[in-house]
Amino acid sequence: MPDNKLIRKAKKGHHPSFIKLMKQYEQSMYRVSKGILKKDEDCADAIQETILICYKKMSDLKEENYFKTWLIRILIHECYALLNKRKMVIPVRECHERDKTEFDLKLSVQEAVSSLNDSLRTVITLYYFEDLTIKEIAEIVNIPEGTVKSRLSTARQQLMSFLEEEQPPLKRSAWK
Repeated sequence: MPDNKLIRKAKKGHHPSFIKLMKQYEQSMYRVSKGILKKDEDCADAIQETILICYKKMSDLKEENYFKTWLIRILIHECYALLNKRKMVIPVRECHERDKTEFDLKLSVQEAVSSLNDSLRTVITLYYFEDLTIKEIAEIVNIPEGTVKSRLSTARQQLMSFLEEEQPPLKRSAWK
């Protein structure tokens, strides 16, 4: 939970408080943007735009307890705006790790998440990588909670199918 005192100070224009808030949520913003955009350069652009928008509209924030929800909603909007501008296919970047099996699994999961359509990828990223509740995701994406649950279920099924095709030695029970 964010420090409401810090948020109140930032709303009043206290620059160091705003900077501290952005630093607190830097990792979350990166994970969410990476789940949508994939390229680090695009993530940096979306995060930068989000920070600018938040700075300009900080005084418009009505409920301090929903600061993270408000911030992530702006970020998601900026990520999709960037995708729409570039109309690009997002390749999965490879990275080098010592443990080949772990690397293969991580790469497969990353490819599987990348294969999902935007709406499914967004809810999966927010739920599993940002640990947001279904209610919070519904508020951020502006859809009913039932739709979030449905998209999570559909995304899980698609991920399972993708991973079973990519990783034949892995048993379905290992993913439950």
